[in-house]
Amino acid sequence: MINQPYLKVGIMAEKELSISLLSEYREKNGPLLPVGLYHVEYTAGQISVTHESGMRVSGASPEFIPMAENAVFQVNQVTIGIDFHWEKKEDQQFTGGVQLIPEGENIRLINVVKLEDYLKSVIASEMSSTSSMSLLKAHAVISRSWLIAQVGKREKLKAESRFPNPVVTDDTYIKWYDREDHDTFDVCADDHCQRYHGITKIHSPKALQAVMETSGEVLMFNGEICDARFSKCCGGISESFENAWEPVHHPYLTRIIDSEGDPQGFATGLRDEKSAETWIRNAPPAHCNTSDKQILSQVLPDFDQATSDFYRWKKEYTQEELAGLIRKKSGHDFGDIIRLEPVERGFSGRLVKLRIVGTKKTVVVGKELEIRKWLSESHLYSSAFVVDYPGIHNTIPPKIRLTGAGWGHGVGLCQIGAAVMGEKGYSYRQILEHYFSGSSLHKQY
Repeated sequence: MINQPYLKVGIMAEKELSISLLSEYREKNGPLLPVGLYHVEYTAGQISVTHESGMRVSGASPEFIPMAENAVFQVNQVTIGIDFHWEKKEDQQFTGGVQLIPEGENIRLINVVKLEDYLKSVIASEMSSTSSMSLLKAHAVISRSWLIAQVGKREKLKAESRFPNPVVTDDTYIKWYDREDHDTFDVCADDHCQRYHGITKIHSPKALQAVMETSGEVLMFNGEICDARFSKCCGGISESFENAWEPVHHPYLTRIIDSEGDPQGFATGLRDEKSAETWIRNAPPAHCNTSDKQILSQVLPDFDQATSDFYRWKKEYTQEELAGLIRKKSGHDFGDIIRLEPVERGFSGRLVKLRIVGTKKTVVVGKELEIRKWLSESHLYSSAFVVDYPGIHNTIPPKIRLTGAGWGHGVGLCQIGAAVMGEKGYSYRQILEHYFSGSSLHKQY
């Protein structure tokens, strides 16, 4: 067995920061720091940290070490939900240490925290205290697995060349996103990795119990810790890892039909355009096909619960809206948008490649998140959609309507589906076996 690891969590990066030390800390290899408010700024290659009394410490990358296990600090005006429709700022409190490093013209604040303490926050932040214990334990295991896998992956990437990303030609733009975008810390604190709000939102004794009762448990496949993933709603069938991220196949992250049996009357090979269209335009039975508010509240925080049309959804643009949006997001003028043409779909019906045909330019864009970015001011719910052109005249559609399925990338555990399974009495082991086929549970520390 290994020792419990520490994580470096990137909290925020701004030109100036405001931090309050609520417990006693000391600067690494330096003096004790008084409790109170600190202003942080970056000038002339130095990060200066000034206490409200006027005391100042500075250096290339200051680090503050907690003097007690339960030491707490507060970061003011942290942005959460970056680039999503619920984006907002809030003050957050954290345990553990503080690192301040330059990041371009900004200062990056990093929280150095024990993995299990981090998990207690993530589980409480991602889900409600009303969640079933099965759901909470399953989420604790996949979050822990993903974290340890990412720490190992970061070290591995230092010694290896990466896959080309993005892949750009005159008529192609293929890009994917993952945590290796972070070179100076292990994970970020926002939805790009996992929502981490420190101790600000740990209100659930059940969440703490789930983390403690599964302490050290991880999913493994062929002797390696699984790069476990999750999303809000798979839309009825989960997606394969390589269709959302780097071109690597993980046998435990592939197509899973999210029900107790194949839905009758539907073909489930959704890489086929006709089957995908039938699936997306209808609402086949699935664990995640629910409108039960009690179940949804287990997974969706207050600011997410305004969204109710996640299993099947619609989005309509005027020609001017869509052409302007794509021009803004892509950096290219396509002229009027003539067609949005599916080029390649994944197992869940999510588009891996989409051809955007304009009067001035045509480009194939991928992968799924890049498609969602180009077609929304924040993020489209998913890339599993079909397109209609109501009122089309002279080949230029005045409106473009998307009918879609699911919320998020759809890879791995489906949070809403898992919540339904928990309410039906499935154990956390059964939930993990369902979404991560062929994996097994092991105690790592």
